[in-house]
Amino acid sequence: MSENWTALLYLVAAVCFIFALKGLSSPSTARVGNLVGAAGALVAVLVVFAAERPDRLVWILVAIAVGGAIGTLAARRVAMTAMPQMVALFNGVGGAAGALVALLELAEGTSGDLAHLAVTAFTVLIGSITFSGSVLTFGKLQELVTGRPILFPGMRWVALATVAGTLAAGVWVAVDGEVLGAVLLAVLTLALGLLLVLPVGGADVPIVISLLNAFSGITVAASGYVLSNTLLIVAGTLVGASGTLLTKMMADAMGRSLVNILFGAFAGGSTLGSTTESDRPVRSAGPQDVAILLGYARKVIVAPGYGLAVAQAQHAMRDLTDELEKRGIEVTFAIHPVAGRMPGHMNVLLAEADVPYDKLKEMTEINPEFRTTDVALVVGANDVVNPAAHSAPGSPIYGMPILEVAHADAVVFLKRSMRPGFAGIENELLYDAKTTLLFGDAKESLSKLVAAVKAL
Repeated sequence: MSENWTALLYLVAAVCFIFALKGLSSPSTARVGNLVGAAGALVAVLVVFAAERPDRLVWILVAIAVGGAIGTLAARRVAMTAMPQMVALFNGVGGAAGALVALLELAEGTSGDLAHLAVTAFTVLIGSITFSGSVLTFGKLQELVTGRPILFPGMRWVALATVAGTLAAGVWVAVDGEVLGAVLLAVLTLALGLLLVLPVGGADVPIVISLLNAFSGITVAASGYVLSNTLLIVAGTLVGASGTLLTKMMADAMGRSLVNILFGAFAGGSTLGSTTESDRPVRSAGPQDVAILLGYARKVIVAPGYGLAVAQAQHAMRDLTDELEKRGIEVTFAIHPVAGRMPGHMNVLLAEADVPYDKLKEMTEINPEFRTTDVALVVGANDVVNPAAHSAPGSPIYGMPILEVAHADAVVFLKRSMRPGFAGIENELLYDAKTTLLFGDAKESLSKLVAAVKAL
């Protein structure tokens, strides 16, 4: 294939990536955007085969087939609650691939001038951090590792020594192009990735996943420079830029700075506190009583959270919505930016149950409506509706914008138990006189509510 055709098709693929990113910005266009991005990736891969005519083609095709089979199987079997873990693994694989490419290029002696060697060292550095950090975030979300911040005596000094060693190894690689220096750099930065994530806990973990997603994009862009591949630079820059913006938006939604999120545990600022259940008295009710409260309301706002995803209760939630709307009740959904375990988690979950997109309202849009709402139905959420964000300066979520469900005339919580949310702090709204709790699995509770509303 000629260089002109190669450049033209790379441009087509790059445009596909840009339109895909635009499509993914809205639930209504996300499916099309995903398909456009996949088409762009397919074009890029085919162009590489046609233009480069790689050696060991059979082994490459075998690797693609094995990876494709694993990816297809994982995509079909992964539960919606485990989607953040899969994203973390994808980030890690992307970082590892970039770091390995840079190491192989250095070993083959294809990197010569200072600028090229410096970028090679940077690719190894950021790729290794992404890999080890992503694996650890996967372990935290999968509960293979405690979700609490992990600190040990002298950790700050170990981290500082590792940073110093990383800088020294990076300079060694950039100046001399030594493979041994690159291997040392990889080992140090693998440790640095672990040290970056270990002190992070609670609701901060999803934000770190977003940051590592940005890192994976930067790794791809840097490896594109190492390989002199413009398309990799474009694709990596898109992922890196969007991941960085998303991280900033999530940090703002938490009401905290990224520095505080990453290093706050050293000063006791993590969002993970106690996991002990409270024994304070609350007002609870059965499905029939809650159904009466909902069935004779004029306006209901649902605030979904991770508990909805854990129970796989999105279809039961849609059934309840349909029954309430049959009675002429206005039902909308309040979506907090960090509800669930990743941005858009609730949007995707409810879209899976065919809840219309126009019923999903972002926090800034829905908050003024709570004052005219008869019932706020909180399903599996806690931290994103916790008034401690406004009233408790010592709270780890203090300053975080929340869904203002406390302004509704009545509040109903669907909870499995009195265990605190992911941030590990009590929610005083649970003990408010206008709050009613319906205990049980969210799916079972919603199914009982549907039956009870039908019987009214």
